[in-house]
Parts: sequence; C-alpha cells; structure tokens
Amino acid sequence: MSPSRRREAIEQVRRVLPVSERRTCRVLVQHRSTQRHRPKDDADERHLTADIIALARDYGRYGYRRIHALLGHAGWQVSLSVVERIWRREGLKVPKRQPKRRRLWLGDGSCIRLRPQHRGHVWSYDFVEDKTRNGRKFRMSTAEQKSAIRRRKTRPSCYMPGGVA
Repeated sequence: MSPSRRREAIEQVRRVLPVSERRTCRVLVQHRSTQRHRPKDDADERHLTADIIALARDYGRYGYRRIHALLGHAGWQVSLSVVERIWRREGLKVPKRQPKRRRLWLGDGSCIRLRPQHRGHVWSYDFVEDKTRNGRKFRMSTAEQKSAIRRRKTRPSCYMPGGVA
C-alpha cells in the first residue's frame, strides 16, 4: 500500500475510533512524519506531463531520452530521471517498428489477386496436421488447382493403409 493510501486509512481510523495518531501509525506501520507530510501542489509537473504526452503523441518513435532533448529545446529545465519517471508513470512506450509491406503483383500500388483464367493457372497450397490413433503427429501438404470452373477436387498423392490413420 502506498504512503498516501495509508495516510487516508489512518485518518479514517481516527475519525471512527478514539485512538491517538501515534498508536494508529504504529499499528498500520507508517512513520508519523510521513503521516504529517502534505504533498505539494505539482502544477508544473502536470504541465510537464501534458507536454511529454503531447510530444510522445507527435513523435511516436521517440523514447524518453529524445523527448527530454525536445523538452530542453522547448525551454524546460528538467532532469532525465524526472522525464523517465513521468514516462513510466504514464505508461508510455515506443511502439515496435512495423514491417515493410511487400508488393503483391503490380508495382503501381494496386492490390490485384490473380483469378484463374485457364486450367493450371492458379494454385493454392495449405498444410494440414492431425494425430493418428496412437498419438503420433501426421502432417500433410495439400495443393489445389483453382480452375475457372468452380470445382474442387483433392486427390491423395500417396497411398495410406487404413489401419494407420
């Protein structure tokens, strides 16, 4: 439990029960100096956090070190450790680099899939996996000819005895 949550718990116990602050702090394992400490108003840190989030949104591939440099150019005098702490607290991460998309068939940017125009023009293949009766893996590669007529035939390419599968 964080010190601020403990502070709230101690105050709630003292409102309900007539117990001293010293005894309540001892039972809930919190130093009295921590109990009496009032957090300061961090208006500057809220503005800094908003600027860090805005820069992270604008420069998506930048990490906290480069964001720190951009903050320095913008006029903020803040240490790298403070930027890192805010970066982690806000859950900011640099996204993974996306792979380059490869062209399909044409170099003009269009994405046209081939349609079968004659017999033997377009083929598709797939891998099938199953288990035999005794628990061994059985893998098979299937190839299929896409003909212009919508007819699908699959022929086994090898003979399998009936007791194996």
